[in-house]
Amino acid sequence: MSYHWNWGILLSPVSTGEPTTYFGWLLSGLWVTVTVSLSAWVIALIVGSFFGVLRTVPNRTASAIGTVYVAIFRNIPLIVQFFIWYLVIPELLPVSIGTWFKQLPPGTQFFSSSIICLGLFTAARVCEQVRSGINALPRGQRGAGLALGFTQWQTYRYVLLPVAYRIIVPPLTSEFLNIFKNSAVASTIGLLDLSAQARQLVDYTAQTYESFIAVTVAYLLINLIVMTLMRIVEHKSRLPGYIGGK
Repeated sequence: MSYHWNWGILLSPVSTGEPTTYFGWLLSGLWVTVTVSLSAWVIALIVGSFFGVLRTVPNRTASAIGTVYVAIFRNIPLIVQFFIWYLVIPELLPVSIGTWFKQLPPGTQFFSSSIICLGLFTAARVCEQVRSGINALPRGQRGAGLALGFTQWQTYRYVLLPVAYRIIVPPLTSEFLNIFKNSAVASTIGLLDLSAQARQLVDYTAQTYESFIAVTVAYLLINLIVMTLMRIVEHKSRLPGYIGGK
């Protein structure tokens, strides 16, 4: 193999004149990836839980709204959604808001568009997990909550959702991992995340293997940390009598 390995290039000053190294570029990309993914996950949990509840309430209109949301966001490729949120949505907003958005620094535009797009895309998947968790509960639990005098909202808040969330921790872990991997697609609209920084490093150094091996290790570490944390959450939240419970 004629390839010339040079791991020391990662610690070399960048050729653009910035006061950092190529490894600093990768750390910057890692920070962006983690920040975007965690912010999008907050949106995904909130929005996904809302529509997941809508899909299970005894109201056809509300259920239909949740179904339409899932159908739209799950059937449009993620890369297309990124371009829609970055290029199309600002043109559909009121002129003042659209102009304000387009006058923001490019990095802020990339960052905010990526968080919203990734969060709403993942929310459609979280919605299905929440719906499945609620539907997996015995029907008597809803009836018991209503019989105690709880409103429909209180029944979900104090009876159904606390149990449903606990039994869907494993599939939510999968979605949590996916959101970190899917964040790499944001580089297509210009976000300098971990994968984008790796490509930029290759462009400036031609050290392809070192760049992408380093990025691969970074993603593996992220996944390992997430899986470890979620395993702890799953262990602490197990309920006797349910899947995974003792």
